[in-house]
Amino acid sequence: MRNTGQLENTVTLRVPQSVQAMLNRTPEELGRDLRLYSALMFFQLGKLSAGAAAELAGVPKVIFLDLCGQYNIAVSQITPEELRDEIG
Repeated sequence: MRNTGQLENTVTLRVPQSVQAMLNRTPEELGRDLRLYSALMFFQLGKLSAGAAAELAGVPKVIFLDLCGQYNIAVSQITPEELRDEIG
């Protein structure tokens, strides 16, 4: 994670070895994956802003937004109708 000068907490998550083996990930890779996927989900659910989710994922915001596109997660909550009203 980037050092933003803020305090950080450590969260311990127990992952069965069988799951780690199925995913074929080292503990470090699994940790990065879990941070990214949780950040994507919290963002998708509206629990975190894009900036906060990017910080949780440990990536720059522009990279996080690109990853949202790769996982088909909308980065804007505006509906097509609202966009038409705004433009028109």
